[in-house]
Amino acid sequence: MSIVFGIGVFLLPLVGVWIVYATLRAGLDHQRLSRRIHEEGLDLDVSDLPRMASGRIERDAADELFQSVKAEWEADPDNWRNSYRLARAYDFAGDRSRARETMKRAVALEKSERDGEG
Repeated sequence: MSIVFGIGVFLLPLVGVWIVYATLRAGLDHQRLSRRIHEEGLDLDVSDLPRMASGRIERDAADELFQSVKAEWEADPDNWRNSYRLARAYDFAGDRSRARETMKRAVALEKSERDGEG
């Protein structure tokens, strides 16, 4: 039993380092995509959408935004820009898990595009 405990004590810091690395890498990837979207003028403009007292976009407005962005994505789902915008729309609509999954797709598509250009 003490051997298993010793292995666990050894592995725990490695798992922690891996989690920190994965989190930082995802953050840097998202930041790169955000910068590119901004440079291309494709940010979602939510400045005029109605907000609740908490600052969050009202549910109906967020759902309407999501539906329009989803239609763009459905027209070209292999474009990382559309996946990025859809991830942001999911986030504004409060669906964090789908936002994360869609952002992972956007990152992969953008990386594929960059690798194809180089």
